[in-house]
Amino acid sequence: MSGFDEREKGQLAKIKHDDELHFRVVQRRNKLLGLWAAGLLGLKNAEADAYARTVIDADFQKPGIEDLVEKLMADFAARNVEMNADRIRKQIERLFAEAAQQVRTE
Repeated sequence: MSGFDEREKGQLAKIKHDDELHFRVVQRRNKLLGLWAAGLLGLKNAEADAYARTVIDADFQKPGIEDLVEKLMADFAARNVEMNADRIRKQIERLFAEAAQQVRTE
């Protein structure tokens, strides 16, 4: 195998690893977001965990975070919990950093 082929193989492996790591961080962030929202909605224990799974699933609806923002805004509105989209976006950003730290220390 030539040096070029080895470098290419190494780069592809790094890209795959980075993609998998990013996916794990996003999934962890979404779980943390779901648990945060569940607390504000008054859900506890198994209900909170189940709700967090719905948040994780919601992120597959559209690219980006707007599907999460829309879901949470609708859920908060349905339970008369005062919330705004900017607060949710800031929480998503904060929780991404927290999730990244958690995944790195696993």
